[in-house]
Amino acid sequence: MIGSAVAERIARKADRVSGMRVAHVSSTFYGGGVTELLTPLTLMMNAMGIDTDWHLIQGTPGFFGCTKKLHNTLQGEKLSLSDAERAIYEEVVSENAARLHLEDDDAIIVHDPQPLPLISHFPARETPWLWQCHVDLSSPFAPVWSYLRGFVDQYNTAIFSLPEYAQDLGTTQHFVPPAIDPFSPKNGELSEKETGEFLANYKIPTDRPLVVQISRFDRWKDPQGVIHAFRKAREQVDCTLVLVGNNASDDPEGEAILEELKNSIEEGIVIIAVDDPILVNALQRRAAVVLQKSLREGFGLTVTEAMWKGAAVIGGDVGGIRHQIKDGWNGFLVKTSDEAAARIVEVLKDPQLREQLGSRARATVREKFLMSRLLEDWLDLLIRFGRPEV
Repeated sequence: MIGSAVAERIARKADRVSGMRVAHVSSTFYGGGVTELLTPLTLMMNAMGIDTDWHLIQGTPGFFGCTKKLHNTLQGEKLSLSDAERAIYEEVVSENAARLHLEDDDAIIVHDPQPLPLISHFPARETPWLWQCHVDLSSPFAPVWSYLRGFVDQYNTAIFSLPEYAQDLGTTQHFVPPAIDPFSPKNGELSEKETGEFLANYKIPTDRPLVVQISRFDRWKDPQGVIHAFRKAREQVDCTLVLVGNNASDDPEGEAILEELKNSIEEGIVIIAVDDPILVNALQRRAAVVLQKSLREGFGLTVTEAMWKGAAVIGGDVGGIRHQIKDGWNGFLVKTSDEAAARIVEVLKDPQLREQLGSRARATVREKFLMSRLLEDWLDLLIRFGRPEV
């Protein structure tokens, strides 16, 4: 799939860091893009001879309430963080630091704001610490970002998904776009028969074209805007809307948003809360249109996944979606629900357009966004910041 020359280059780089001990630290093994990345990446790193652990920090509901607020402010929402909330945040991370034994690692990679202050509890460190932020950091709320930057500047480098997320920092910055595993249950090949069986298991009707959005139940994904676009499009074309999502264990807002969405259920709208990668695979393959109408998006792996399956994707004109979709070439970018509705109608009325968009979309992912490229990016970072002389 990637060619022998690329495979050999990756193997040579892996040889340079073989035997290193690397630790990833995040806040959940379940739900969200970080998990989607780290599950295959940590397995591949181990397979390449890098002794790679994945640690999970634990926290109270109050802690995850604080970190969800941090997540929202990093994406531009103007929310204050009280002294009491900062105390909860830092105290819980301190407790986790006491349980983590990272002294023998050759590189430590911390993901997103939840475990960010960990570095403050390892003052006599020689090991390089790398912080990766996976959210849209194009316009963070300044007062909260100023507070978090005090921790970020302690790291050897900060890693962002896109160059436009760069910040004024006292440390170096690198840019590593995410990628997908084409062989995972979510992305592997499915026959038409298998696809139909999985949709039938969830009682998803297939008598009309499917318009699908798959994402966490998060208001930044604009599920209400998706419903509005569907209702408007349905005035011109007959179709069914399917919203599928799950709630990550570190996101306390998800359940409330799901309950709000359930109040919008009507004829032609199906809402499913489940973590089933094969269902996602089947829906993305069968969908006439895949939406990702995000208001903020660090990258948008659900866009990548759907493009890999040759879907016609309509995405919000934000963040990393812009780096995947070239408007009118391999999908469409939209700013409003009305624009999304118009594109849904256009795609559903033109099967040839749908096929052209999907073919170009798959080629884009093959070229830029497969896991082999992400592995190579991380090998380059470990060669630069790690301790390969082990």
